[in-house]
Amino acid sequence: MDTIVNNEFVTVWVYPEKKIVRHKFHRFIYGDKFRQALMQGADAFAKHHCTKWLSDDRENSALLPEDLEWGQVEWEPKIMAAGWKHWALILPEKVVGQMNMKRLVKRYSDLGVNAEVFSDPNEAMEWLERQ
Repeated sequence: MDTIVNNEFVTVWVYPEKKIVRHKFHRFIYGDKFRQALMQGADAFAKHHCTKWLSDDRENSALLPEDLEWGQVEWEPKIMAAGWKHWALILPEKVVGQMNMKRLVKRYSDLGVNAEVFSDPNEAMEWLERQ
């Protein structure tokens, strides 16, 4: 595993042999910090020919509307073109964040991503490894 980003807001890793990118939010993240972390993750995803992403969003809250829009316009085309197939998501602890992310699970499922929601990061990783 290689660390791509590591700061007080987020850590992003790539597991090249497992074809997995993983992020863990350490606190509420938005704007440039959020976007830079996801884009650096997407770059590593493409570079290592990954197909799987693990999102540990327990410490985050609802995404801001402008970050959601950015994700759909900028990040989504890049990650889909890179071959995203499987997504394990650990929902935010806050209910408003959970509702937000459940909409994204539906969106990406409709786009063909095999998305599953977990409460335990070890279970999420194990599931991704089986895909």
